[in-house]
Amino acid sequence: MNDIRRTILWVIFGFSMVLLWDQWQVYNGRKATFMPSASQNAAMPVGAATGTVPGAVDSSVPATVVKPASAPVGASVLATPAAPKERFEVTTDVLKLTFDTEGGSLVRSEFLKYADMADRTKNFVLLDDSKDRIYLAQTGVIGGVTAGSFPTHKTPMTVSGERTLKEGENELVIRFTSADVGGIKLIKTYTIRRGAYDMAVKHELTNVSAAPIAAQLYLQLVRDGNKPVGESSFYSTFTGPAVYTDAKKYQKVEFSDIKKKNVDVENQSANGYVAMVQHYFASAWILPEGMQRTISLDGVDIGATLADCCYRVSMIAPVEAIAPGASKTVEAKFFAGPQEEKMLESLTPGLELVKDYGWLTILAKPLYWLLDKLHGLIQNWGWSIVALVVLLKIAFYWLNAKAYASMAKMKAVNPKITEMRERLKDNPQQMQQEMMRIYREEKVNPMGGCFPIMIQIPVFIALYWVLLSSVEMRNAPWILWIHDLSSPDPFYILPLVMTLTTMLQTALNPAPPDPLQAKMMWFMPLAFSVMFFFFPAGLVLYWITNNILSIAQQWIINTRMGVPPQFNLPKFS
Repeated sequence: MNDIRRTILWVIFGFSMVLLWDQWQVYNGRKATFMPSASQNAAMPVGAATGTVPGAVDSSVPATVVKPASAPVGASVLATPAAPKERFEVTTDVLKLTFDTEGGSLVRSEFLKYADMADRTKNFVLLDDSKDRIYLAQTGVIGGVTAGSFPTHKTPMTVSGERTLKEGENELVIRFTSADVGGIKLIKTYTIRRGAYDMAVKHELTNVSAAPIAAQLYLQLVRDGNKPVGESSFYSTFTGPAVYTDAKKYQKVEFSDIKKKNVDVENQSANGYVAMVQHYFASAWILPEGMQRTISLDGVDIGATLADCCYRVSMIAPVEAIAPGASKTVEAKFFAGPQEEKMLESLTPGLELVKDYGWLTILAKPLYWLLDKLHGLIQNWGWSIVALVVLLKIAFYWLNAKAYASMAKMKAVNPKITEMRERLKDNPQQMQQEMMRIYREEKVNPMGGCFPIMIQIPVFIALYWVLLSSVEMRNAPWILWIHDLSSPDPFYILPLVMTLTTMLQTALNPAPPDPLQAKMMWFMPLAFSVMFFFFPAGLVLYWITNNILSIAQQWIINTRMGVPPQFNLPKFS
Protein backbone atom coordinates (compact mmCIF):
# COMPACT_ATOMS: atom_id res chain seq x y z
CA MET A 1 0.00 0.00 0.00
CA ASN A 2 2.89 2.34 0.66
CA ASP A 3 4.11 2.14 -2.92
CA ILE A 4 0.55 2.58 -4.15
CA ARG A 5 0.22 5.70 -2.03
CA ARG A 6 3.53 7.01 -3.32
CA THR A 7 2.50 6.35 -6.89
CA ILE A 8 -0.76 8.23 -6.39
CA LEU A 9 1.10 11.22 -4.93
CA TRP A 10 3.40 11.44 -7.91
CA VAL A 11 0.55 10.91 -10.32
CA ILE A 12 -1.21 13.89 -8.73
CA PHE A 13 1.95 15.97 -8.95
CA GLY A 14 2.66 14.88 -12.51
CA PHE A 15 -0.94 15.41 -13.57
CA SER A 16 -0.96 18.97 -12.21
CA MET A 17 2.23 19.83 -14.09
CA VAL A 18 1.05 18.15 -17.29
CA LEU A 19 -2.24 20.00 -16.93
CA LEU A 20 -0.38 23.29 -16.72
CA TRP A 21 1.67 22.41 -19.77
CA ASP A 22 -1.38 21.24 -21.68
CA GLN A 23 -3.33 24.38 -20.88
CA TRP A 24 -0.46 26.58 -21.98
CA GLN A 25 0.35 24.66 -25.14
CA VAL A 26 -3.12 23.68 -26.31
CA TYR A 27 -6.03 25.39 -24.59
CA ASN A 28 -4.45 28.85 -24.80
CA GLY A 29 -3.27 28.95 -28.35
CA ARG A 30 -0.35 26.61 -29.05
CA LYS A 31 -2.44 24.33 -31.26
CA ALA A 32 -0.91 23.33 -34.57
CA THR A 33 -2.44 25.63 -37.15
CA PHE A 34 -2.62 24.60 -40.81
CA MET A 35 -0.79 27.18 -42.87
CA PRO A 36 -1.52 26.99 -46.63
CA SER A 37 1.36 26.90 -49.03
CA ALA A 38 1.81 29.58 -51.68
CA SER A 39 -0.12 27.53 -54.22
CA GLN A 40 -2.94 26.99 -51.75
CA ASN A 41 -3.07 30.70 -51.02
CA ALA A 42 -3.50 31.35 -54.71
CA ALA A 43 -6.37 28.89 -54.87
CA MET A 44 -8.09 29.95 -51.64
CA PRO A 45 -7.00 33.34 -50.24
CA VAL A 46 -7.86 34.25 -46.70
CA GLY A 47 -10.41 36.64 -48.07
CA ALA A 48 -12.38 33.67 -49.35
CA ALA A 49 -13.80 33.32 -45.87
CA THR A 50 -16.04 36.27 -46.68
CA GLY A 51 -16.90 35.09 -50.14
CA THR A 52 -14.77 37.77 -51.85
CA VAL A 53 -11.99 37.59 -54.39
CA PRO A 54 -9.04 39.96 -53.90
CA GLY A 55 -8.74 42.35 -56.79
CA ALA A 56 -12.49 42.34 -57.50
CA VAL A 57 -13.61 44.13 -54.33
CA ASP A 58 -12.02 45.32 -51.14
CA SER A 59 -12.75 42.53 -48.66
CA SER A 60 -11.36 44.58 -45.77
CA VAL A 61 -14.68 46.49 -45.74
CA PRO A 62 -17.42 44.31 -44.20
CA ALA A 63 -20.53 43.39 -46.14
CA THR A 64 -23.74 45.06 -45.07
CA VAL A 65 -26.07 42.83 -43.08
CA VAL A 66 -29.38 44.01 -44.56
CA LYS A 67 -30.93 44.17 -48.02
CA PRO A 68 -30.76 45.59 -50.62
CA ALA A 69 -27.00 46.09 -50.42
CA SER A 70 -26.20 42.45 -49.78
CA ALA A 71 -23.02 42.39 -51.85
CA PRO A 72 -19.71 43.30 -50.20
CA VAL A 73 -18.95 46.98 -50.47
CA GLY A 74 -15.72 48.50 -51.63
CA ALA A 75 -15.76 48.31 -55.44
CA SER A 76 -16.56 51.98 -55.98
CA VAL A 77 -14.02 52.95 -53.36
CA LEU A 78 -11.31 51.12 -55.30
CA ALA A 79 -12.53 52.67 -58.53
CA THR A 80 -12.07 56.20 -57.12
CA PRO A 81 -8.57 57.64 -57.61
CA ALA A 82 -6.82 57.45 -54.24
CA ALA A 83 -6.11 60.82 -52.64
CA PRO A 84 -2.71 61.25 -51.01
CA LYS A 85 -3.00 59.90 -47.52
CA GLU A 86 -1.21 61.29 -44.51
CA ARG A 87 -0.02 59.48 -41.41
CA PHE A 88 0.69 61.49 -38.31
CA GLU A 89 1.47 60.93 -34.63
CA VAL A 90 -0.58 61.96 -31.61
CA THR A 91 1.13 61.88 -28.22
CA THR A 92 -0.29 61.78 -24.70
CA ASP A 93 1.45 61.06 -21.40
CA VAL A 94 1.07 57.26 -21.91
CA LEU A 95 0.49 56.77 -25.65
CA LYS A 96 2.04 57.59 -28.99
CA LEU A 97 -0.62 56.91 -31.62
CA THR A 98 -0.38 56.94 -35.41
CA PHE A 99 -3.52 57.83 -37.37
CA ASP A 100 -4.15 57.58 -41.12
CA THR A 101 -6.29 60.14 -42.95
CA GLU A 102 -7.50 57.27 -45.13
CA GLY A 103 -10.63 56.45 -43.17
CA GLY A 104 -9.38 58.13 -39.99
CA SER A 105 -8.03 54.73 -38.83
CA LEU A 106 -5.69 54.01 -35.94
CA VAL A 107 -2.73 52.12 -37.42
CA ARG A 108 -0.14 52.14 -34.63
CA SER A 109 -0.14 52.36 -30.82
CA GLU A 110 3.08 52.72 -28.82
CA PHE A 111 2.98 52.49 -25.02
CA LEU A 112 5.33 54.98 -23.41
CA LYS A 113 5.34 53.28 -20.00
CA TYR A 114 5.99 49.71 -21.24
CA ALA A 115 9.31 48.62 -22.71
CA ASP A 116 9.57 46.13 -25.54
CA MET A 117 10.63 42.71 -24.23
CA ALA A 118 12.96 41.99 -27.15
CA ASP A 119 14.62 45.44 -27.13
CA ARG A 120 14.19 47.27 -23.83
CA THR A 121 15.50 50.53 -25.33
CA LYS A 122 12.25 50.76 -27.32
CA ASN A 123 8.65 51.18 -26.25
CA PHE A 124 6.19 48.33 -26.70
CA VAL A 125 4.02 48.56 -29.83
CA LEU A 126 0.60 46.86 -29.98
CA LEU A 127 -1.27 48.10 -33.07
CA ASP A 128 1.03 48.24 -36.08
CA ASP A 129 1.03 48.46 -39.87
CA SER A 130 4.45 47.39 -41.08
CA LYS A 131 6.15 44.67 -43.09
CA ASP A 132 6.34 42.51 -39.94
CA ARG A 133 2.95 43.11 -38.34
CA ILE A 134 -0.63 43.93 -39.32
CA TYR A 135 -2.88 44.99 -36.46
CA LEU A 136 -5.40 47.79 -37.18
CA ALA A 137 -8.50 49.43 -35.69
CA GLN A 138 -11.00 50.60 -38.30
CA THR A 139 -14.54 51.98 -38.55
CA GLY A 140 -16.86 53.14 -41.33
CA VAL A 141 -20.38 53.24 -42.72
CA ILE A 142 -22.03 50.65 -44.97
CA GLY A 143 -25.53 49.87 -46.23
CA GLY A 144 -25.84 52.01 -49.34
CA VAL A 145 -27.81 51.02 -52.43
CA THR A 146 -24.56 50.55 -54.37
CA ALA A 147 -21.37 48.98 -53.09
CA GLY A 148 -19.05 51.38 -51.29
CA SER A 149 -21.45 54.31 -51.57
CA PHE A 150 -20.91 55.47 -47.95
CA PRO A 151 -17.70 56.58 -46.15
CA THR A 152 -15.63 53.55 -45.14
CA HIS A 153 -12.17 53.13 -43.61
CA LYS A 154 -10.84 53.49 -47.19
CA THR A 155 -12.39 56.94 -47.73
CA PRO A 156 -9.99 59.92 -47.74
CA MET A 157 -10.70 62.32 -44.87
CA THR A 158 -9.42 65.69 -43.67
CA VAL A 159 -8.12 66.08 -40.12
CA SER A 160 -8.08 68.79 -37.49
CA GLY A 161 -7.09 68.99 -33.84
CA GLU A 162 -4.05 69.03 -31.60
CA ARG A 163 -1.29 66.47 -32.03
CA THR A 164 0.17 66.63 -28.49
CA LEU A 165 -1.44 66.58 -25.06
CA LYS A 166 0.04 69.66 -23.40
CA GLU A 167 0.86 70.21 -19.74
CA GLY A 168 -2.24 71.16 -17.78
CA GLU A 169 -4.61 69.66 -20.37
CA ASN A 170 -6.69 66.60 -19.51
CA GLU A 171 -7.83 65.55 -22.98
CA LEU A 172 -6.94 65.77 -26.63
CA VAL A 173 -9.43 65.79 -29.54
CA ILE A 174 -8.74 64.66 -33.12
CA ARG A 175 -11.47 65.12 -35.74
CA PHE A 176 -11.67 63.44 -39.17
CA THR A 177 -14.19 64.68 -41.77
CA SER A 178 -15.17 62.95 -45.00
CA ALA A 179 -16.59 64.51 -48.12
CA ASP A 180 -20.15 63.70 -49.24
CA VAL A 181 -20.09 60.00 -50.12
CA GLY A 182 -23.43 58.53 -51.19
CA GLY A 183 -25.31 61.35 -49.49
CA ILE A 184 -23.58 60.91 -46.11
CA LYS A 185 -20.92 63.07 -44.56
CA LEU A 186 -19.06 61.34 -41.71
CA ILE A 187 -17.28 63.16 -38.89
CA LYS A 188 -15.21 60.82 -36.70
CA THR A 189 -13.97 62.33 -33.43
CA TYR A 190 -11.40 60.72 -31.09
CA THR A 191 -11.23 62.05 -27.54
CA ILE A 192 -8.18 60.80 -25.63
CA ARG A 193 -7.77 61.51 -21.91
CA ARG A 194 -4.63 61.93 -19.84
CA GLY A 195 -3.41 58.66 -18.35
CA ALA A 196 -6.00 56.62 -20.26
CA TYR A 197 -5.66 53.73 -22.69
CA ASP A 198 -9.27 54.00 -23.80
CA MET A 199 -10.70 56.72 -26.00
CA ALA A 200 -14.17 57.90 -26.95
CA VAL A 201 -14.84 57.59 -30.68
CA LYS A 202 -17.89 59.58 -31.84
CA HIS A 203 -19.35 58.97 -35.31
CA GLU A 204 -21.60 61.78 -36.60
CA LEU A 205 -23.49 60.86 -39.77
CA THR A 206 -25.12 63.76 -41.63
CA ASN A 207 -27.58 63.23 -44.47
CA VAL A 208 -26.71 65.79 -47.16
CA SER A 209 -29.07 64.25 -49.73
CA ALA A 210 -32.72 64.97 -50.45
CA ALA A 211 -34.04 61.58 -49.25
CA PRO A 212 -33.97 59.64 -45.98
CA ILE A 213 -30.98 57.30 -45.58
CA ALA A 214 -30.62 54.09 -43.57
CA ALA A 215 -27.05 53.12 -42.80
CA GLN A 216 -24.99 50.83 -40.60
CA LEU A 217 -21.86 51.60 -38.62
CA TYR A 218 -19.09 48.99 -38.45
CA LEU A 219 -16.19 48.74 -36.03
CA GLN A 220 -13.49 46.15 -36.66
CA LEU A 221 -10.09 44.89 -35.55
CA VAL A 222 -7.89 43.34 -38.23
CA ARG A 223 -4.81 41.36 -37.26
CA ASP A 224 -2.36 38.89 -38.75
CA GLY A 225 -2.32 35.39 -37.25
CA ASN A 226 1.25 35.38 -35.94
CA LYS A 227 2.22 35.00 -32.30
CA PRO A 228 3.65 38.04 -30.47
CA VAL A 229 7.37 38.49 -31.02
CA GLY A 230 9.54 37.05 -28.26
CA GLU A 231 6.94 34.69 -26.77
CA SER A 232 8.50 31.83 -24.84
CA SER A 233 8.56 28.34 -26.34
CA PHE A 234 8.09 26.81 -22.87
CA TYR A 235 4.72 28.34 -22.08
CA SER A 236 2.01 29.86 -24.21
CA THR A 237 -0.91 32.20 -23.66
CA PHE A 238 -3.90 32.81 -25.91
CA THR A 239 -3.51 35.05 -28.96
CA GLY A 240 -6.58 35.80 -31.06
CA PRO A 241 -10.05 37.39 -31.15
CA ALA A 242 -12.58 37.27 -28.34
CA VAL A 243 -16.26 38.16 -28.04
CA TYR A 244 -18.25 39.03 -24.94
CA THR A 245 -22.05 39.13 -24.65
CA ASP A 246 -24.38 38.73 -21.69
CA ALA A 247 -25.86 35.63 -23.31
CA LYS A 248 -22.68 33.57 -23.81
CA LYS A 249 -20.22 35.58 -21.75
CA TYR A 250 -16.55 35.46 -22.77
CA GLN A 251 -15.72 33.43 -25.87
CA LYS A 252 -12.21 33.03 -27.30
CA VAL A 253 -11.75 32.00 -30.93
CA GLU A 254 -8.62 30.39 -32.35
CA PHE A 255 -7.26 31.75 -35.62
CA SER A 256 -7.29 28.17 -36.92
CA ASP A 257 -11.04 27.91 -36.23
CA ILE A 258 -11.67 31.06 -38.25
CA LYS A 259 -9.66 29.62 -41.13
CA LYS A 260 -11.70 26.40 -40.93
CA LYS A 261 -14.94 28.42 -40.67
CA ASN A 262 -15.60 26.65 -37.40
CA VAL A 263 -16.73 29.65 -35.34
CA ASP A 264 -19.59 29.45 -32.86
CA VAL A 265 -20.14 32.77 -31.09
CA GLU A 266 -23.18 34.87 -30.23
CA ASN A 267 -23.65 36.91 -33.42
CA GLN A 268 -26.65 39.02 -32.39
CA SER A 269 -26.57 41.05 -29.20
CA ALA A 270 -27.47 44.38 -27.62
CA ASN A 271 -24.41 44.45 -25.36
CA GLY A 272 -20.81 43.38 -25.04
CA TYR A 273 -17.62 43.98 -27.01
CA VAL A 274 -15.23 42.47 -29.53
CA ALA A 275 -11.51 42.23 -28.81
CA MET A 276 -8.10 41.02 -29.93
CA VAL A 277 -6.13 39.44 -27.10
CA GLN A 278 -2.49 38.51 -26.54
CA HIS A 279 -0.21 38.04 -23.53
CA TYR A 280 -0.44 41.11 -21.23
CA PHE A 281 -2.21 43.39 -23.76
CA ALA A 282 -5.52 43.67 -25.61
CA SER A 283 -7.62 45.91 -27.83
CA ALA A 284 -11.42 46.17 -27.90
CA TRP A 285 -14.31 48.00 -29.55
CA ILE A 286 -17.21 48.77 -27.23
CA LEU A 287 -20.68 50.00 -28.24
CA PRO A 288 -23.26 51.45 -25.82
CA GLU A 289 -25.42 49.02 -23.84
CA GLY A 290 -28.78 48.40 -25.52
CA MET A 291 -27.56 49.14 -29.05
CA GLN A 292 -28.22 46.17 -31.32
CA ARG A 293 -25.21 44.83 -33.17
CA THR A 294 -24.19 41.92 -35.42
CA ILE A 295 -20.90 40.24 -34.52
CA SER A 296 -18.76 38.39 -37.04
CA LEU A 297 -15.32 36.79 -37.30
CA ASP A 298 -13.75 36.03 -40.65
CA GLY A 299 -10.66 36.18 -42.82
CA VAL A 300 -9.79 39.22 -44.89
CA ASP A 301 -7.26 39.88 -47.66
CA ILE A 302 -5.80 43.37 -47.32
CA GLY A 303 -2.98 42.88 -49.78
CA ALA A 304 -0.43 42.13 -47.06
CA THR A 305 2.66 40.08 -47.73
CA LEU A 306 2.60 38.30 -44.38
CA ALA A 307 2.34 34.52 -44.57
CA ASP A 308 -0.86 34.41 -42.55
CA CYS A 309 -2.98 37.51 -43.01
CA CYS A 310 -5.42 38.48 -41.87
CA TYR A 311 -8.25 37.87 -39.38
CA ARG A 312 -11.09 40.23 -38.52
CA VAL A 313 -13.53 40.56 -35.65
CA SER A 314 -16.23 43.16 -36.17
CA MET A 315 -19.48 44.64 -34.93
CA ILE A 316 -22.07 46.13 -37.30
CA ALA A 317 -24.77 48.33 -35.75
CA PRO A 318 -27.81 49.75 -37.60
CA VAL A 319 -28.31 53.52 -37.45
CA GLU A 320 -31.85 54.88 -37.35
CA ALA A 321 -33.08 56.37 -40.63
CA ILE A 322 -31.57 59.83 -41.11
CA ALA A 323 -33.87 62.49 -42.55
CA PRO A 324 -32.54 64.94 -45.19
CA GLY A 325 -30.37 67.58 -43.50
CA ALA A 326 -30.43 65.69 -40.17
CA SER A 327 -27.61 63.96 -38.27
CA LYS A 328 -27.29 60.85 -36.13
CA THR A 329 -24.50 60.29 -33.63
CA VAL A 330 -23.15 56.95 -32.44
CA GLU A 331 -20.79 56.94 -29.46
CA ALA A 332 -18.29 54.12 -29.23
CA LYS A 333 -15.24 53.38 -27.12
CA PHE A 334 -11.92 51.95 -28.20
CA PHE A 335 -9.37 50.39 -25.84
CA ALA A 336 -5.79 49.43 -26.61
CA GLY A 337 -3.62 48.85 -23.59
CA PRO A 338 -2.32 46.62 -20.81
CA GLN A 339 -4.53 44.04 -19.10
CA GLU A 340 -4.69 45.86 -15.76
CA GLU A 341 -7.64 44.19 -14.10
CA LYS A 342 -9.08 47.15 -12.17
CA MET A 343 -8.84 49.43 -15.20
CA LEU A 344 -10.55 46.86 -17.44
CA GLU A 345 -13.38 46.37 -14.92
CA SER A 346 -14.06 50.11 -14.95
CA LEU A 347 -14.50 50.32 -18.73
CA THR A 348 -17.29 47.82 -19.42
CA PRO A 349 -18.69 44.60 -17.91
CA GLY A 350 -16.64 41.53 -18.76
CA LEU A 351 -13.64 43.34 -20.25
CA GLU A 352 -11.43 42.11 -17.39
CA LEU A 353 -11.86 38.58 -18.81
CA VAL A 354 -9.37 39.36 -21.59
CA LYS A 355 -6.86 38.77 -18.80
CA ASP A 356 -7.09 35.04 -19.25
CA TYR A 357 -6.91 32.81 -16.15
CA GLY A 358 -8.26 29.81 -18.03
CA TRP A 359 -10.67 27.42 -16.34
CA LEU A 360 -9.61 28.43 -12.80
CA THR A 361 -10.85 32.03 -13.02
CA ILE A 362 -13.13 31.56 -10.01
CA LEU A 363 -10.05 30.92 -7.84
CA ALA A 364 -7.61 33.17 -9.67
CA LYS A 365 -9.58 36.41 -9.33
CA PRO A 366 -9.63 36.46 -5.50
CA LEU A 367 -5.94 35.46 -5.48
CA TYR A 368 -5.11 38.42 -7.71
CA TRP A 369 -7.22 40.70 -5.50
CA LEU A 370 -5.23 39.58 -2.45
CA LEU A 371 -1.92 39.93 -4.31
CA ASP A 372 -2.87 43.46 -5.37
CA LYS A 373 -3.78 44.41 -1.78
CA LEU A 374 -0.43 43.06 -0.55
CA HIS A 375 1.38 45.08 -3.18
CA GLY A 376 -0.46 48.17 -1.98
CA LEU A 377 1.17 47.63 1.43
CA ILE A 378 4.58 46.27 0.40
CA GLN A 379 5.14 48.19 -2.88
CA ASN A 380 7.23 45.38 -4.36
CA TRP A 381 5.70 42.66 -6.51
CA GLY A 382 8.39 40.11 -5.64
CA TRP A 383 7.90 40.42 -1.90
CA SER A 384 4.14 40.50 -2.48
CA ILE A 385 4.40 37.06 -4.12
CA VAL A 386 6.33 35.79 -1.10
CA ALA A 387 3.75 37.25 1.29
CA LEU A 388 0.86 35.72 -0.66
CA VAL A 389 2.40 32.24 -0.55
CA VAL A 390 2.99 32.64 3.19
CA LEU A 391 -0.69 33.52 3.68
CA LEU A 392 -1.78 30.52 1.61
CA LYS A 393 0.45 28.19 3.62
CA ILE A 394 -1.07 29.58 6.82
CA ALA A 395 -4.58 29.08 5.41
CA PHE A 396 -3.77 25.47 4.51
CA TYR A 397 -1.69 24.79 7.61
CA TRP A 398 -3.98 22.16 9.15
CA LEU A 399 -4.47 20.36 5.84
CA ASN A 400 -0.72 20.25 5.34
CA ALA A 401 -0.23 19.18 8.95
CA LYS A 402 -2.48 16.16 8.40
CA ALA A 403 -0.64 15.25 5.21
CA TYR A 404 2.80 15.55 6.78
CA ALA A 405 1.68 13.73 9.93
CA SER A 406 0.50 10.86 7.73
CA MET A 407 3.87 10.89 5.95
CA ALA A 408 5.70 10.86 9.29
CA LYS A 409 3.71 7.80 10.43
CA MET A 410 4.45 6.10 7.16
CA LYS A 411 8.12 6.90 7.59
CA ALA A 412 8.06 5.38 11.09
CA VAL A 413 6.62 2.06 9.92
CA ASN A 414 8.70 1.91 6.74
CA PRO A 415 11.41 -0.34 8.32
CA LYS A 416 8.74 -2.92 9.23
CA ILE A 417 7.25 -2.74 5.74
CA THR A 418 10.66 -3.12 4.10
CA GLU A 419 11.59 -6.12 6.26
CA MET A 420 8.22 -7.75 5.62
CA ARG A 421 8.42 -7.23 1.84
CA GLU A 422 11.87 -8.82 1.76
CA ARG A 423 10.71 -11.75 3.88
CA LEU A 424 7.52 -12.42 1.87
CA LYS A 425 8.66 -11.37 -1.60
CA ASP A 426 7.78 -14.80 -2.97
CA ASN A 427 4.24 -14.73 -1.57
CA PRO A 428 2.46 -11.56 -2.82
CA GLN A 429 -0.91 -12.47 -1.33
CA GLN A 430 0.48 -12.98 2.17
CA MET A 431 2.62 -9.85 1.76
CA GLN A 432 -0.52 -7.80 1.09
CA GLN A 433 -2.33 -9.27 4.11
CA GLU A 434 0.65 -8.64 6.38
CA MET A 435 0.98 -5.08 5.12
CA MET A 436 -2.65 -4.36 5.96
CA ARG A 437 -2.16 -5.86 9.40
CA ILE A 438 0.81 -3.54 10.08
CA TYR A 439 -1.16 -0.50 8.94
CA ARG A 440 -4.06 -1.54 11.18
CA GLU A 441 -1.92 -2.12 14.27
CA GLU A 442 0.09 1.08 13.78
CA LYS A 443 -3.10 3.06 12.97
CA VAL A 444 -1.65 4.31 9.71
CA ASN A 445 -3.78 5.29 6.72
CA PRO A 446 -1.62 4.96 3.58
CA MET A 447 -3.93 7.38 1.75
CA GLY A 448 -4.00 9.92 4.57
CA GLY A 449 -1.59 12.34 2.90
CA CYS A 450 -3.29 12.38 -0.51
CA PHE A 451 -6.59 14.16 0.07
CA PRO A 452 -5.16 17.30 1.78
CA ILE A 453 -2.71 17.71 -1.11
CA MET A 454 -5.39 17.24 -3.77
CA ILE A 455 -7.50 20.04 -2.26
CA GLN A 456 -4.63 22.52 -2.57
CA ILE A 457 -3.56 21.71 -6.14
CA PRO A 458 -6.24 23.88 -7.89
CA VAL A 459 -5.39 26.86 -5.67
CA PHE A 460 -1.70 26.76 -6.50
CA ILE A 461 -2.38 26.19 -10.21
CA ALA A 462 -4.68 29.25 -10.12
CA LEU A 463 -1.88 31.27 -8.48
CA TYR A 464 0.37 30.12 -11.32
CA TRP A 465 -2.06 31.66 -13.81
CA VAL A 466 -2.30 34.88 -11.81
CA LEU A 467 1.47 35.36 -11.91
CA LEU A 468 1.72 34.37 -15.56
CA SER A 469 -1.13 36.65 -16.70
CA SER A 470 -0.53 39.81 -14.65
CA VAL A 471 1.02 42.62 -16.68
CA GLU A 472 2.12 44.17 -13.39
CA MET A 473 4.95 41.61 -13.32
CA ARG A 474 6.27 42.95 -16.62
CA ASN A 475 9.53 44.83 -16.01
CA ALA A 476 8.80 44.74 -12.25
CA PRO A 477 12.01 44.35 -10.20
CA TRP A 478 12.42 42.25 -7.05
CA ILE A 479 15.93 42.45 -5.56
CA LEU A 480 19.53 42.56 -6.77
CA TRP A 481 19.79 40.93 -10.21
CA ILE A 482 16.05 40.30 -10.71
CA HIS A 483 14.92 43.34 -12.70
CA ASP A 484 11.91 41.76 -14.40
CA LEU A 485 9.65 39.21 -12.73
CA SER A 486 8.06 38.33 -16.09
CA SER A 487 11.37 37.21 -17.65
CA PRO A 488 13.58 34.22 -16.80
CA ASP A 489 16.36 34.73 -14.26
CA PRO A 490 19.34 35.84 -16.43
CA PHE A 491 21.83 33.98 -14.22
CA TYR A 492 19.60 30.92 -13.50
CA ILE A 493 20.12 31.35 -9.76
CA LEU A 494 16.43 31.09 -8.83
CA PRO A 495 15.88 27.91 -10.93
CA LEU A 496 18.93 26.32 -9.28
CA VAL A 497 17.62 27.21 -5.82
CA MET A 498 14.21 25.86 -6.81
CA THR A 499 15.80 22.57 -7.96
CA LEU A 500 17.76 22.24 -4.70
CA THR A 501 14.68 22.87 -2.54
CA THR A 502 12.72 20.33 -4.59
CA MET A 503 15.44 17.73 -4.04
CA LEU A 504 15.56 18.52 -0.32
CA GLN A 505 11.80 18.15 -0.01
CA THR A 506 11.97 14.83 -1.88
CA ALA A 507 14.76 13.61 0.42
CA LEU A 508 12.60 14.31 3.49
CA ASN A 509 9.77 12.10 2.24
CA PRO A 510 9.73 8.41 3.11
CA ALA A 511 11.39 6.36 0.40
CA PRO A 512 9.16 3.79 -1.31
CA PRO A 513 10.23 0.18 -0.64
CA ASP A 514 10.11 -0.56 -4.36
CA PRO A 515 13.51 0.42 -5.92
CA LEU A 516 11.93 1.48 -9.23
CA GLN A 517 9.49 3.80 -7.49
CA ALA A 518 12.32 5.18 -5.38
CA LYS A 519 14.17 6.16 -8.56
CA MET A 520 11.03 7.68 -10.07
CA MET A 521 10.52 9.65 -6.87
CA TRP A 522 13.74 11.51 -7.70
CA PHE A 523 13.52 11.59 -11.46
CA MET A 524 10.11 13.27 -11.79
CA PRO A 525 10.79 16.43 -9.72
CA LEU A 526 14.20 16.82 -11.36
CA ALA A 527 12.63 16.55 -14.81
CA PHE A 528 10.01 19.15 -13.98
CA SER A 529 12.65 21.43 -12.46
CA VAL A 530 14.32 21.75 -15.86
CA MET A 531 11.23 23.56 -17.17
CA PHE A 532 11.64 26.25 -14.52
CA PHE A 533 14.94 27.41 -16.02
CA PHE A 534 12.85 29.00 -18.78
CA PHE A 535 9.91 30.23 -16.70
CA PRO A 536 9.42 33.84 -15.56
CA ALA A 537 11.29 34.69 -12.37
CA GLY A 538 8.05 35.52 -10.55
CA LEU A 539 6.73 31.98 -11.07
CA VAL A 540 10.00 30.45 -9.89
CA LEU A 541 10.03 32.72 -6.83
CA TYR A 542 6.53 31.53 -5.95
CA TRP A 543 7.57 27.88 -6.20
CA ILE A 544 10.75 28.39 -4.15
CA THR A 545 8.77 30.08 -1.37
CA ASN A 546 6.23 27.25 -1.36
CA ASN A 547 9.02 24.63 -1.23
CA ILE A 548 10.86 26.31 1.65
CA LEU A 549 7.71 26.69 3.74
CA SER A 550 6.69 23.09 3.03
CA ILE A 551 10.13 21.83 4.09
CA ALA A 552 10.00 23.84 7.32
CA GLN A 553 6.50 22.59 8.18
CA GLN A 554 7.38 18.98 7.36
CA TRP A 555 10.56 19.20 9.48
CA ILE A 556 8.65 20.59 12.49
CA ILE A 557 5.86 18.01 12.27
CA ASN A 558 8.28 15.09 11.91
CA THR A 559 10.25 16.29 14.94
CA ARG A 560 7.10 16.69 17.07
CA MET A 561 5.97 13.17 16.20
CA GLY A 562 9.28 11.68 17.27
CA VAL A 563 10.34 10.84 13.73
CA PRO A 564 13.64 12.72 13.32
CA PRO A 565 14.03 14.13 9.82
CA GLN A 566 16.28 11.95 7.68
CA PHE A 567 17.43 12.46 4.16
CA ASN A 568 16.55 9.53 1.92
CA LEU A 569 19.21 9.90 -0.74
CA PRO A 570 18.69 8.21 -4.11
CA LYS A 571 20.28 4.87 -4.92
CA PHE A 572 20.68 4.45 -8.65
CA SER A 573 23.06 1.52 -8.60
